[in-house]
Amino acid sequence: MRLRRVTEARLPTLWGNFLIVGFEENFTGHHHVALIYGNITGSDPVLTRIHSECLTGDALFSSRCDCGFQLKTALHCITEEKRGILIYHRQEGRNIGLLNKIRAYALQDHGADTVEANQCLGFAPDERDFTICADILKLLYVKKIRILTNNPKKVEILNKSCINITERVPLIVGRNPENSRYLDTKASKLGHLFYNYHK
Repeated sequence: MRLRRVTEARLPTLWGNFLIVGFEENFTGHHHVALIYGNITGSDPVLTRIHSECLTGDALFSSRCDCGFQLKTALHCITEEKRGILIYHRQEGRNIGLLNKIRAYALQDHGADTVEANQCLGFAPDERDFTICADILKLLYVKKIRILTNNPKKVEILNKSCINITERVPLIVGRNPENSRYLDTKASKLGHLFYNYHK
């Protein structure tokens, strides 16, 4: 286990009252949080969203991506379900960091797509480590989930980490003229899926 559960508190939101749980990575000191709604114990799979940090989309309302739209929709879906988890995975810009993400934006302003921009900066198209999220689920004693995602890499890595995914629930929101190419690139180059998966 590469991180530990540190602290928790009540978090009232526009969608309802969550429990926010803070985690710290053992070797890096990096922090992640999980927002828990309702009772997540029991044998039924828990609706779960792994949401990677996106300051520009989540907090600054950027329409270059669909991140902020996905965050709001995921919180709504979880509260409608009456139980669920949102892991806020703090690996900004597909884990290249905020300043490098802005550098990637500048390259995109001159014609690169999101994959090409990362590669021009010397990074892989996606540098994120989702095994951290599997560890968070294990620390929450959750082993069976329905995952809100379009990203097959999340499904693959969590399955390999012994998290049982019973359903992939698409989260397709927020397409607009500013992010249309971004979404098409996620589908064509990163393999993001736009249909249901049932086990």
